[in-house]
Amino acid sequence: MSRDEYPRLDEKPVVILYDGVCGLCHRSVRFLLERDREGAFRFASLSSPVARKALGRHGINAGPADTFYAVADFGLATERVLSRSSGALHALGRLPGWRRVAAAGACLPQRIRDFAYDLVARHRYRIFGRYDTCPLPEARYRDRFIDVP
Repeated sequence: MSRDEYPRLDEKPVVILYDGVCGLCHRSVRFLLERDREGAFRFASLSSPVARKALGRHGINAGPADTFYAVADFGLATERVLSRSSGALHALGRLPGWRRVAAAGACLPQRIRDFAYDLVARHRYRIFGRYDTCPLPEARYRDRFIDVP
């Protein structure tokens, strides 16, 4: 199986693109993995070929790894990229029990949500730490990472 192919467990896959060395991003991925009972999410580091290819399809340069992306309908004709607070809320809204929280957050104007997102993103390494390399996922979740051989 190539890195561009992976088992789809639902009809509308979501791929989360994250900063692999960021402590906050790592915790966010673990949060999603532990609550995603349906297996709707797949994950790839922003520095991976998968991320560069997905973002490139939408004219997005995968430059500095300071943004969280949710690629909804990954690989389908309806594929779209949601970034920053919109991406985070989309991912949260896919989790059972968290849909109301995501809906409440979506009620805030995007400008305010993204301001708060950017504030945290600017200081995330100082607050949450940084890894030297992207940590390998636990064996039980490894098949959910499409950029891990």
